[in-house]
Amino acid sequence: MPQNEGSQHDDAPHEGFEEELGAVLRSTGEGFSTDGRRELVAGGLTRGKRRLVRRRLAVTGGALALAAVGIGGVYGGSVLGTGGPAKAAGVAAAPKPTSGTAKPTEPSLEEKRRLAMQQAEIPVKDIAAVIQANTPVGQWQFEGLDGKGQSALGVYDDGDGKAAVSVGLYRSAGGAGEAGGGQVECPSRVHVDFDKCTTGRLPGGDRLMVIQGYEYPDRREDTKNWRAVLLTKDGFVVDASEYNAPAQKGAAVSRENPPFTATQLKALVTSDDWRPLLEQLPKVPKTDVDPGAARPGEASGPEIQTTLRSLLPKGLRVKDKGGDYGYGFLVLDDGKGQSLVEINVQPNMGGALGDLFGSGDVTTLPDGRKVKVTQGFAEKGGSGVVSWGVDTMTPEGFRVVISSMNAGGHRQDATRDKPALTIEQLKAIALSPKWQKASAK
Repeated sequence: MPQNEGSQHDDAPHEGFEEELGAVLRSTGEGFSTDGRRELVAGGLTRGKRRLVRRRLAVTGGALALAAVGIGGVYGGSVLGTGGPAKAAGVAAAPKPTSGTAKPTEPSLEEKRRLAMQQAEIPVKDIAAVIQANTPVGQWQFEGLDGKGQSALGVYDDGDGKAAVSVGLYRSAGGAGEAGGGQVECPSRVHVDFDKCTTGRLPGGDRLMVIQGYEYPDRREDTKNWRAVLLTKDGFVVDASEYNAPAQKGAAVSRENPPFTATQLKALVTSDDWRPLLEQLPKVPKTDVDPGAARPGEASGPEIQTTLRSLLPKGLRVKDKGGDYGYGFLVLDDGKGQSLVEINVQPNMGGALGDLFGSGDVTTLPDGRKVKVTQGFAEKGGSGVVSWGVDTMTPEGFRVVISSMNAGGHRQDATRDKPALTIEQLKAIALSPKWQKASAK
């Protein structure tokens, strides 16, 4: 691929993939998995990561799941069911509506979001027909051909092994601009394991991402998930996935790789045949709802990045970074190996004080702030990975929780004996008054 004509990540190349995408993409164009450390992330890091995923997957009329499971979880599109943002621990549920003759009120935030998630009524057979017309000749079996919706799931057989293939059609709630563009950006390897990812802008203004990854982030099965996601210049999303097994999950691998090449996936999602079906998708209601918008008092991603970097000890190089409202991460390297640092900054968390600080290594500072320290093996880390964390909360409910691992990302093996930041350094960062200043902007 010519320089400056594409953005790609490749540590384990598949022969021919780069050459194909060089012809597919013309110009340059992060997902997160949730670590299982319940006490550290309850209501904290989990929520921050999920919001970043929501911003990346801001689509309507469909079911881009937010469960963090490999490529399928981060880049959505399981057509097997609907999904929504999981509720973080320690966050109070919305009050239930009351009965009676109360006057009509403005729809709540969640009601607006539900309105924006209406399913289309496109005949599944029409979606299946477009898939067949834009893929190599082979035997197809589709589910629910008599039904309606906005996605289709089939099993394709070219003689080399059966493979599940799905295509979903959506409107991007973020439009075709920056807010929606995260759907076609390659994720960070900090949270998603993949072999190759290329993203770019096509002639005419559409954007395309093609990614070769895995269904299971811990590789407990050899199921591969190769995916192409097209974001059109007018805000439609065509999302195609293929597997090297006859089902997304729970089926034995039937072939070494999924059947379609990068060029063939590109041809499938960019086909003009989708246009009549895309036009049938429900329009996004005109509301002020941004699925990934900040809650009151939350610092923005750039503010968190700037503040976190200003509090780091000297001698640490930043190898990777990312984040969004209320959440940020850095991959640090002091010459002794990479170390992931994650932080969440949350106002108005006083209601979760008892759950978060009711047990464990908790101290109370003279000014009333609670500080909790956790140290141990990362539940979903790779070999030899430990995680150190500090959780803090002011009497007013302003919470800062930070963790550091001795690996450069989740499910990666340890790169060093200990995390790059000590417990005392983590405390100093979490207790800095700079976080409240950043959240007040």
